[in-house]
Amino acid sequence: MATAEVEERQLLKAMTWWDGFVVALANPGFLIAALGASIGALGTTGAFVLWSISITLGALQNNIHAELAGMFPSKSGGIALYAHEAWRKYLTLIGPLATFGYWIGWSVVLSINGLVAGTLIQAEWFSDTTWADSAGTFDVSLPILIGIGLIILVWAFNVFGVRPAVWFGYVTGGLLLLPAAVLMFMPYITGDWSGDNMEWLIGANGGLALALVWLYFMCWSSYGIEVVATFTPEYHDTERDTAKALRSAALFSGVVYVLLPLGVGGTLGTAAVAEDGTFIAFYKNAFDALLGNTLGHVMIACIVGGLVLSMNTATMDGSRALFGISRDGMTLRWFGVLNRHHVPGRAMTLDAILNIFLISAFAGVLEILAVSNVGYVFATCTALSAFVLLRRDRPNWPRPIRLPNYWVPIASVLFLINLTFLIVGGFLYSGGFLGIEGYGYGWDKTRTGLLVLLAALLMYVWRHVVEDKIPLRLREPVPATPAEVTPTTQTAPTRA
Repeated sequence: MATAEVEERQLLKAMTWWDGFVVALANPGFLIAALGASIGALGTTGAFVLWSISITLGALQNNIHAELAGMFPSKSGGIALYAHEAWRKYLTLIGPLATFGYWIGWSVVLSINGLVAGTLIQAEWFSDTTWADSAGTFDVSLPILIGIGLIILVWAFNVFGVRPAVWFGYVTGGLLLLPAAVLMFMPYITGDWSGDNMEWLIGANGGLALALVWLYFMCWSSYGIEVVATFTPEYHDTERDTAKALRSAALFSGVVYVLLPLGVGGTLGTAAVAEDGTFIAFYKNAFDALLGNTLGHVMIACIVGGLVLSMNTATMDGSRALFGISRDGMTLRWFGVLNRHHVPGRAMTLDAILNIFLISAFAGVLEILAVSNVGYVFATCTALSAFVLLRRDRPNWPRPIRLPNYWVPIASVLFLINLTFLIVGGFLYSGGFLGIEGYGYGWDKTRTGLLVLLAALLMYVWRHVVEDKIPLRLREPVPATPAEVTPTTQTAPTRA
């Protein structure tokens, strides 16, 4: 089997574009996790409109990521590594901040979707089991224990190689398509969809500020289609498969993110969703209304399978991001090692441990998301700016997937839009920042996310000064073409 050389052990070129697309089937799982809370805050029509806007932005950005992935086909670790390539000429500290922000954004999917899956399982099959306990800052309940079990299960599937993880994705991805199709199309067949259930609450609940805050949170879900770029070195045909996987993932998710909120909203209405304190268990009512109780059980089981797919995707992406960060010299060497199955097992184990902590230490989905989203949206901003900078600074660098020149101003506008989301959602209206009243998730969550980025900077300094024993530089020379890349411009290989 052909391999992409990265060190003594290699990432295997074992994936087709279709495998990458299957990995991206996880995205409807992200939507399922966040849809209920968005309907409660925005109303059914408001949620439908903002999710449509958010996935449109994500699809446009995926085209930009395709060009960047084609420029650096050997880089495993996601869009933030492309940002590092562009920004290290100006400020090397952008790289570790963006890459760790990207990593934490994907890593927390394990705890978020594990908690969502546990809540659905409890509501559907163990509704009488409502016990809960706590010890200090840590909580224990049936949904949390189920979530921890799923985190361990996903870790086990991934640590033994990419093919078991991909096949696991095929099975769970197929399961997710069934309930997604039911929610998108069945309400019109059964007559349960009603325009009277569509309600616009954005103006009454906060107006433009509320809309920007929710567009900020939706980035975590809608932008996740960029995940397929993470596996660029592992595709059989790097250039062709990367582009096809990115674009097919964007097309599929575009359909789901528009039709699923519309179908659910028109079936249940805002009040029925808002009355569910978990913002998750309402799916049981939706399936019972559309299919009856027996088939409703089956659909909930399929949704749980889809959420596990999302967790599987997050493990694959987050671990490769951490591996790629280390390989590019931005964090500890210990993470830049593949196990005997040619996957970053150490990074996967750290992801699992971190998420077991998060799922038991934070009260709910929105709180966990608020911790991670500041880093993820920052990484998105730097990747979009990287496209513009690389067009200017490296005009002669090969671009197998080259977009027309009008994409440069488009990327600039997308950068400004996401920067606005970050400032408004992550800081101004988080609640308590500079005394400004927010929307309940709390400035302390953003502060925790910033502490993660601070830790990233400290590990970056340790890597350079202690492990590599080289001076810490704020700027680095960069090659104009791949032919100019020399051993001095690359990170030294790590030993397994």
